[in-house]
Amino acid sequence: MKNKKILLICIFGYAFLAFSSNIQANYKLGKDFGSLSRPLPVKEDGVVDVIEVFWYGCGHCFNLAPVVSRWAKQKDSTVNFQKMPVTWGPVHQLHAKLFYTIEALGIGEAGHTAVFQAIHKEGNFLSSENAIIDFLEKLGMEKSEIIKYMNSFSVKQKVKRAIEISKRFKVTATPMFFVDGKYRVEAKGGSMRMLKVVDHVIELQKPIS
Repeated sequence: MKNKKILLICIFGYAFLAFSSNIQANYKLGKDFGSLSRPLPVKEDGVVDVIEVFWYGCGHCFNLAPVVSRWAKQKDSTVNFQKMPVTWGPVHQLHAKLFYTIEALGIGEAGHTAVFQAIHKEGNFLSSENAIIDFLEKLGMEKSEIIKYMNSFSVKQKVKRAIEISKRFKVTATPMFFVDGKYRVEAKGGSMRMLKVVDHVIELQKPIS
């Protein structure tokens, strides 16, 4: 009899924990995340596309970057995560060019981290092409390579594409996450909550197996 009571207590305990978890994860469209009026076509490949729209000059994006990096590394092949620089005005578009130049130079995350540090810790806002060239040279890049990639057709097209997507998504703040070009998750309640909402929306978009 005693063993049965213990078993029942354990069962109810697990049920309560599961119920509590479901309550916490019960995020709602229109409250915790939004939908886009002009969504992108969803590819029928079983992969959920996630875009983080950010700006190097955004303090919240600076603090969020290492958290997002760890979060993204935990995703499997069913999630395609990409960062996209915001492109509101001239300085944002210059930083977008910097972002895609770093990608083209193959210095990825280390380069992006160095940019955040330069802006937020060293007071170097990288507000001109010459400042960017000097900065990338200090990271060990050849000046001729920097200029080649900064002025390349590929980088220009990626900046142009980012401008088009930002307008279509109606990006009004950074950081923002977009899932499958259909849902928008804004920075509400801290970075961990925002990523939990993104995880929730990712699960919504995964095909039912």
